[in-house]
Amino acid sequence: MGGSVKGGRHIPQQTDSLKGGVPVEAASMAPATTIAASVEAPQHMRALERANMVRLARAELKRAIARGDKDAAEVVRDCPWETESMTIAELLTSQRRWGRTRARKFLVPLSLNENKQLGTLTARQRRLLAAELANRAAGREAVAV
Repeated sequence: MGGSVKGGRHIPQQTDSLKGGVPVEAASMAPATTIAASVEAPQHMRALERANMVRLARAELKRAIARGDKDAAEVVRDCPWETESMTIAELLTSQRRWGRTRARKFLVPLSLNENKQLGTLTARQRRLLAAELANRAAGREAVAV
């Protein structure tokens, strides 16, 4: 690498690959850490932003389930990102006419705790819960017809 003399001092030059190999004085380059630190938000602000995003997405999902636009069994099967930390009881009670008692009575024969998070269900538990919800929905549709 070459260098230049400035005010009696020798300043080494570096070639910057992003600038097509044009020599750049080392003294003119700012440390990367100061730039990155000023652009990125503090950790607690990023956590609050993520929590708010999850809360809003979850609220929209619950409204879609209550309207009947989305099936609870489908949500259990697919487990979208917003439901990973959602409890089974939250999902079940978002359906029309489902309260805590109905959710609890539904889960007892399946040996599932109502406070279990959907993201922590095993594949077998997920299949079992989705199948029971689908059976219940099919039985409700047969009665309605």
